[in-house]
Amino acid sequence: MSRIISIDFGEKRTGIAATDPFQIIVTGLTTIPTSELKKFLVDYLSQEKVEKIVIGCPQHKDGTYTHIKPNIDALKTWILNQWPNIVVDYADEQFSSVLAKDIILKSGVPKMKRRDKSLVDKVSAVVILQKYLGHI
Repeated sequence: MSRIISIDFGEKRTGIAATDPFQIIVTGLTTIPTSELKKFLVDYLSQEKVEKIVIGCPQHKDGTYTHIKPNIDALKTWILNQWPNIVVDYADEQFSSVLAKDIILKSGVPKMKRRDKSLVDKVSAVVILQKYLGHI
């Protein structure tokens, strides 16, 4: 089997999570500067077999997409051009950051570490993928 990865796309930072090859366990991989996302994907996809990429798509409370949707669409197009056999799907990411902060708090992470926004982005990517897979 192959992995599914999720991307919590942000203007500055992007959190990334992935399943195991059997698509049972979701693990946060990393948070990287968004400017390095394409390089990360090239490197990761050359080493791991991935069948699907799920991109969190932020929406306002009224259901309209936020201002970064065109950037997310451009990323999807780039991925499909590079790897036509990989399925790219969107997932609702509403409240993923709120849930990620709550998970981090409840897991006993020290206060100074909780201030690390990259940790929130990585856990948000996990939340997005778990919700997409129906684990939550």
